[in-house]
Amino acid sequence: MTMPFEKYGLSTMRCPDCEHVEPLVFDTTRLWFHVPTQDSFDKLANLCDRKGIQVEKLGDRCISLTLSASECNAFVVALYGNMTQHELKNVRVLTTDGKDPSALDIGRVVNGDVFVNRIKGSWIIEKVCDGQVETWYQPIYDFQDLDTPFGMEALLRMRDQNGAIIPPDYVFRVAGDADVLFSIDLIARATAVETAAKAGYLGKIFVNFNPSSVYDPAYCLRTTAAAINDLGLKPSDIVFEITETERITDTDHLKGILNFYRRAGFMCALDDIGSGWSGLNLLHTFNPDFVKLDMELIRDIDTDMFKQSIVRNLINIAKDQGIKVIAEGIETQGEAEFVKKAGADLAQGYLYSRPAPVATYQDKAPDWFRAA
Repeated sequence: MTMPFEKYGLSTMRCPDCEHVEPLVFDTTRLWFHVPTQDSFDKLANLCDRKGIQVEKLGDRCISLTLSASECNAFVVALYGNMTQHELKNVRVLTTDGKDPSALDIGRVVNGDVFVNRIKGSWIIEKVCDGQVETWYQPIYDFQDLDTPFGMEALLRMRDQNGAIIPPDYVFRVAGDADVLFSIDLIARATAVETAAKAGYLGKIFVNFNPSSVYDPAYCLRTTAAAINDLGLKPSDIVFEITETERITDTDHLKGILNFYRRAGFMCALDDIGSGWSGLNLLHTFNPDFVKLDMELIRDIDTDMFKQSIVRNLINIAKDQGIKVIAEGIETQGEAEFVKKAGADLAQGYLYSRPAPVATYQDKAPDWFRAA
């Protein structure tokens, strides 16, 4: 399944590795399960027997069966209820469209937990394929100018069948569990840049960027740079905001990605600094252009002396390295006054503006945009 980038007007921002998602369910789906233990084998065989599903037992570790597309969803729910999470992680699953597998299908083998989550998370891919992806924006202000935004953070939004916004954290968690984070992250970055550029927005665009979603930074850089150029933007207009900083394990990989992008003129920010001890090491390792103080540190900081001490020290460390500090999650005037006095450069939060579609800002603040 190839992501329909043309629906988003994003034909220039292409990445074959990220765009393609292997389908796992067909009108008639043949499935092969290779399980780790005899106990797991018995659980699967007994489940199929209870469901009236005919199986072919291939040795004492492999079972083959055939399901229609309409039967797959109920089967994976039952499978999830009969096997532990540890078992599912060690199950291997291969599906084909009714045919015997060939050597070319080796790359289609997935872990059992990914198989279950891909089926249960198929609604994400369906929404992307139907063009049901939005980008909302939240302004980031310089404390010295709270009228015109220094930049705007772009935020992915999807809606449920009733039109309500699905919590973004949930969308990305499901995408990660279903092993389609690469594709969703690319769609989010692409729509963020495209939507702002078409609206004529004049400031910097902060684009959330999960480092685990980049296979080849050199290739991704070429496609990203080409797309941004075609949209009439400059690399310096884009700030890649590194998310999930507490989960970064391969610092060499991330450092390589950032070096490719920064040498091409893009800027970078580290999110949620202060949420864990690793944050200080990340400042030293990556020396970003911006850091965002974790919003939990900002909450009630004007009355919490312990938080005040932490934030003062983080700001001083960042200043010593020439890094601009963004205080995010500001909700009260007291919080804003403290972080400004402590030396933070930029402010973001509900006190100033909630995330909203770009048209909201075009109506309320047309001077933020180029004249039509």
